[in-house]
Amino acid sequence: MPSFPGLTSLPAADRLDLVAAPVAEALRARPDLASRLAVVEIDPDLADTEAMTRAFNLPLPASANCVVISGSRAGEERIAACVVAADTRADVNNLAKRRLDVRKASFHPMDRAVAETGMEYGGITPVGLPAHWRLFVDAALLRQDAVILGSGLRRSKLLLPGALLAELAGAELVEGLGYRAG
Repeated sequence: MPSFPGLTSLPAADRLDLVAAPVAEALRARPDLASRLAVVEIDPDLADTEAMTRAFNLPLPASANCVVISGSRAGEERIAACVVAADTRADVNNLAKRRLDVRKASFHPMDRAVAETGMEYGGITPVGLPAHWRLFVDAALLRQDAVILGSGLRRSKLLLPGALLAELAGAELVEGLGYRAG
């Protein structure tokens, strides 16, 4: 089971009460996936990546952020979640925009992202996303032994082997999706 020092990893399949309802539903539907995930209960005030990594001395490259973007083409809205390491930014205006095949991509409105995912702001995760959304995963995350990311709730986090991100429903691996600004 994936773990980080200072965090108490619990089998996600045994603690579905610690994840958002859509995440629990996705894990029930994929016991093969659920058996390889851990969940850790945290103080909701530490849900933001910066606070969490500082409080538990977590490596930024193993901390993942999931951002939701959207755009439209020919009147059709297109939505994708982008998962990148916390020490990078999602390349929304280039790679993600081209993969989504829209003229302009921007961050999906927060209230809509929360309502459409059934997850809390600051806890949105790639596990259990709406089926019609695309999922772009920075391929660099697959090289991490363990990745920590949202659980759909601010009071917990999921831990999983980085390679498992490629097995999530609809995952599209994108080299260079996360870039270092500077």
